Amino acid sequence: MSKKGKASKASGKLGILLPGMGAVATTVIAGVYAVNKGLSSPIGSLTQMGRIRVGKRTKDDQPLIKDLVPVHNIKKVVFGGWDVYDDNVYEAAVNAEVLEPSLLKKLKPQLSKIKPMKAVFDKKYANRLEGKHIKKGKNKMVLAKALMKDIENFKKENKCDRLVMVWCGSTEIYIEESAVHKNIKSFEKGLENSHDDIPPSMIYAYAAIKMGIPYANGAPNLSCDVPALIQLAKETQTPIMGKDFKTGQTLMKTILAPGLKARALGIEGWFSTNILGNRDGEVLDDPANFKTKEVSKLGVLEQILEPEINPELYADLYHKVRINYYPPRGDAKEGWDNIDIRGWLNYPMQIKIDFLCRDSILAAPIVLDLALFLDLAKRAGMGGIQEWLGFYLKSPQAHKGVKPIHDIFKQQIKLENTLRHIAGETLLDHLGLDYDK
Repeated sequence: MSKKGKASKASGKLGILLPGMGAVATTVIAGVYAVNKGLSSPIGSLTQMGRIRVGKRTKDDQPLIKDLVPVHNIKKVVFGGWDVYDDNVYEAAVNAEVLEPSLLKKLKPQLSKIKPMKAVFDKKYANRLEGKHIKKGKNKMVLAKALMKDIENFKKENKCDRLVMVWCGSTEIYIEESAVHKNIKSFEKGLENSHDDIPPSMIYAYAAIKMGIPYANGAPNLSCDVPALIQLAKETQTPIMGKDFKTGQTLMKTILAPGLKARALGIEGWFSTNILGNRDGEVLDDPANFKTKEVSKLGVLEQILEPEINPELYADLYHKVRINYYPPRGDAKEGWDNIDIRGWLNYPMQIKIDFLCRDSILAAPIVLDLALFLDLAKRAGMGGIQEWLGFYLKSPQAHKGVKPIHDIFKQQIKLENTLRHIAGETLLDHLGLDYDK
């Protein structure tokens, strides 16, 4: 344990493994290298730029988060991962067309050295994807063991002290929890039998958790959010978290909806549509894959607004979400929202939002923060579901019987108080009853 709190020192080298080395993963990797070279700033990353209040209000003590808790230094990280295409990270980043070519050229020597390992992939879970850089095996257990071998080799070759894994791959077809996910025994039997309800993302999650490597899921896939893998995470004392990076339109919802609810304003309808042209947009153009994303997006408003206890305001809320693949837009996603609200004496009003965002630019700092915070949790002895990291996700994973929180301001309080706990600082309740808080 460190002298300052409950986590051991962030010594040595941290390996960050990224299944799916497309637009998001390459933007993270290139971004970290750019920051380390002093070419740009890590805007959007709490672990690098975020501050947190500690101690008495009268002291106005707001250190950087990375100075309060022992977050691993990004100058001492190495990246690796898997992909269905064999392009190195420089080539993949150029193809993704997220970052300027002039920036990528400055990073080419480093980026070109990172080559993806062969991926665990099955086209039936993402029909719009093609690729031949794929592992072969007689069953899914063999594939899981092949991933574990990859991980062992990566750690040894790169002289890493610790590893974390963050899924940056595509959204898979919609799968519901079933008997194969009930416990470790049924799950491992399902791997041996190549059960259809165990998609590739779940195989990666199993491999990581089995080896005690913290795992986060950035897509709406079930992945680690099933009883068997939650049980395994407890047994191996491995921090886990999912699902689905909270980037564009859903980020806006979790900011705006709490404000409307706080002022007791009614909402009649919330219509959301998106256009994007990256690989994610192409995959989501398939109805089977969109279903997975739709479930993730639709649950946000219901949890925040709680229509069951606020029926006069939200019982009749009509919520619709659409995603449209539009190749010309590339990674520059656009989200339109029309919100019909009601005010005093039921008088109608409207809010319009047109968020012209960049999908991977918003996701990249989330990947970095999740990797570094999960590593911190591991060093603090915090195994299992990390509810405090729901701040970053559309469909946060929560303990059984607990409703996930979607209100970003409540999520922020939970995240900051967890960091204070790790640092050995007093938790803040914001009551302000005296000047000693």
